[in-house]
Amino acid sequence: MTPYTLEEKDGFTVVGLGTELKSDYTDYAGINKEKTDFWEAVSQDGRLDYLKGIALNDYIFAVNEAVNNKMMHYAGVMTEAAAPEEARVIEFPKGPYLVVKGEAETADELNNKLAGVAFGQALPEAKDFAYVGGPNTTALMGERDGLVYGEMWIPVVKK
Repeated sequence: MTPYTLEEKDGFTVVGLGTELKSDYTDYAGINKEKTDFWEAVSQDGRLDYLKGIALNDYIFAVNEAVNNKMMHYAGVMTEAAAPEEARVIEFPKGPYLVVKGEAETADELNNKLAGVAFGQALPEAKDFAYVGGPNTTALMGERDGLVYGEMWIPVVKK
């Protein structure tokens, strides 16, 4: 059985800078490359540092959301600051979340690992709950012992 928990979370807001993922939703290698390229770009051009500067905590969010029939991916933070013009304010609902915890050598590796476990194993095993869409996120929480650690949060509903 896949290690996951169901946790009740208060609603929260993430301000994110994003990119549209152009790969087919079944092309995991293509999607992962697009996400990796996006994270490299926001890390190098200062956008990620800007977000960290307005954040309420140390968490960095990698958010996936369907917007106007487009697959979007965002780098985001929890903040009370005004969102930059090019940013999206992403509302996460209050309610139950499927949570998968993990660690990896890089943030990119952690994001891919948690998404694979969450969508490939945990959700199919969670017989009483279902993911019905909406934003989901990996919360990158920090580093310890040379590894990046975090959690994938997926809003779910009772079946």
